[in-house]
Amino acid sequence: MDYIKQGKLSISKELLEFVNNELLPGTNIKSENFWLGLDETAHELSPINKKLLSIRFEMQKKIDDWHIEEKGKELDLKKYKNFLKEIGYLVKEGENFSIETKNVDAEISSIPGPQLVVPVKNARYSLNAANARWGSLYNALYGTDVISDSGGAERGEKYNYVRGEKVIEYGRNFLDSAIPLEKGSWKDITEIPKIDNNKLNLKLKNPKQFVGYAKKSNALSSLLFINNNLHIDIKFDLNQTRGGLKDKASIYDIVLESAITSIMDHEDSITAVDTEDKVHAYRNWLGLMKGDLEYNGQKNGKKLVRKLNPDREYISPDGDKIKLHGRALMLNRNVGHLMTSSSILLNDKSEIPEGIMDAFITTAAAMYDFKSKRNSRKNSFYIVKPKMHGPEEVKFTNLIFEKVEKVLGLKKYTIKVGIMDEERRTTLNLKECIRAVKNRVVFINTGFLDRTGDEMHTSMEAGPMIKKGDMKSSKWIAAYENNNVDIGLACGFSGIAQIGKGMWAAPDKMADMMSQKINHPKSGANCAWVPSPTAATLHAMHYHQVDVFSKHNELKKRNPAKLNDILTIPIADRTNWSVEEINKELENNAQSILGYVVRWIDQGVGCSKVPDINNIGLMEDRATLRISSQHIANWLHHGICKKEQVLEVMKKMAKIVDKQNIRDPDLKGYPSYTRMSDDFDKSIAFKAACDLVFKGREQPSGYTEPILHSRRLEKKANY
Repeated sequence: MDYIKQGKLSISKELLEFVNNELLPGTNIKSENFWLGLDETAHELSPINKKLLSIRFEMQKKIDDWHIEEKGKELDLKKYKNFLKEIGYLVKEGENFSIETKNVDAEISSIPGPQLVVPVKNARYSLNAANARWGSLYNALYGTDVISDSGGAERGEKYNYVRGEKVIEYGRNFLDSAIPLEKGSWKDITEIPKIDNNKLNLKLKNPKQFVGYAKKSNALSSLLFINNNLHIDIKFDLNQTRGGLKDKASIYDIVLESAITSIMDHEDSITAVDTEDKVHAYRNWLGLMKGDLEYNGQKNGKKLVRKLNPDREYISPDGDKIKLHGRALMLNRNVGHLMTSSSILLNDKSEIPEGIMDAFITTAAAMYDFKSKRNSRKNSFYIVKPKMHGPEEVKFTNLIFEKVEKVLGLKKYTIKVGIMDEERRTTLNLKECIRAVKNRVVFINTGFLDRTGDEMHTSMEAGPMIKKGDMKSSKWIAAYENNNVDIGLACGFSGIAQIGKGMWAAPDKMADMMSQKINHPKSGANCAWVPSPTAATLHAMHYHQVDVFSKHNELKKRNPAKLNDILTIPIADRTNWSVEEINKELENNAQSILGYVVRWIDQGVGCSKVPDINNIGLMEDRATLRISSQHIANWLHHGICKKEQVLEVMKKMAKIVDKQNIRDPDLKGYPSYTRMSDDFDKSIAFKAACDLVFKGREQPSGYTEPILHSRRLEKKANY
């Protein structure tokens, strides 16, 4: 790699040119000031970063030793808690307080709704996610299993009139629920409603729900309503037909405000192992902030160009022009504190902490938006920070952001922070983590996969873990999920910040999602992750059914989650599983690992719909990889299975994964698939998967990144 000296930094030529020639022009930041500020910050903060990571290691060693000493004894929670306090793992909780974050956009503070997370390296996905602020309910219903195939309503290449009628009926039922008429039903309307003197001739149970309209060629084309702070746009066209079937009220679509926010991800969903990858991701983010990112591709043999959608315009009942955001509010997920980047070397030739580099570059890119206000109307920039362990690491993130603001000439607290509650030490000390950033926090959420991975790694020596599928119903998970909401509400999040819940992982199982994911707003989450724009449109209906802010008032009165329950370690009370049960668990985990890793290593795909052992496509990222690899590592350590047995299972599952992937249409545009089973010894992907299992216990916090990055670099060197 070519490095250019800039002060005490050695900067890769590609990154230097990107920053100087693409990033900084238009920001009024001189390149010499940018690099000087990054130089001073990186050299000042890098030792602190290293110290915090060493504390993680030291604490883990003490916890391992404690469990080894207590082996064979029933867990004494009082004794365990005292021990965790002694080593600083569990900190003293301070007085009650409320967050004081200012200049928060409405999408975060007051509009509950779905949230997307997408790999920022993929321009098409990023643009789709940003544009998913509005989605067609009719398309979402027609194209998914929410509408049953029964009764002649099967999906096919040609439009199915029976299915179309079911979609229309579903849509009308939704309108009756979300925007009820004073009398009768939306099903009874047989003509386009009229607007006279800006007044709607339909009588609503709540007239204030009507907030605007639009016309096309002097005819009514759109009626805009609001419910629970979410908009519903009913589209009309007298001449419009849908697939040949005309609607009796000339409604050709119901468009829902869908993905309210979208996280552009530099972390778990992308492969970014070198300067080429990092610049690619940064360039896409810059394009999103400048508003000029484009994707040029092909769809059904035709040229496809995707850009950011414009704002939407309507006329209010007062006759005024109104604009609504045409795009989801974009947040940016930086990497955590663990990883370093070879893109910049410090004075001692060590790599820069990647999170510090991310903070400087992504914030500088966001400054373009401060002029245009396409994204944030409040001139705020939102960074989601993952994988922080406890309050001191959150304080460190706050310090990084303070330095960035100073160097870039931004007002204090311009950068807002989202705390991923996905590590055990953060969960147990969540209130103090929030206190550390009480002036900039806008987001907490639960991610049970990463959290389970850390649970298993932290308590590796406590004993063999229960089966992976049983984790969802374990005591500690329920308490963890409730605790996140309880603490958030106690700290004054309602009406200021997001309380989020994790991903629905099965993008093809939308009927199941509609029956289950309503539990997220019911639990007090004012945002929750979904795997696609279509899923966002469907999940949006849950927020019409549930008034989340009313739910907050209810939940504030309940007894908060118990610390003892969160501390309950999910070890098996019996391990007399049959050989068949053990093999089945190993096969499930191994297939999940291999299915994800082979795409990551060989093709540079960081997040995709990976077929599971039953050929059901699941959205996979490094969180799912962490839990599966740590689970096998735990069972190996405690003698539930043997290395030879696991290796045999890995080889068996590799053959299955090869068959699943060899003709996968989703992988078009990526390097061709390389079969692992043709030569296990030469397959870098297979060796990476084995490393994650057999070296899983020694990985820091059970993270997968070090192995993945090393093996991906090895693969890229062989291209």
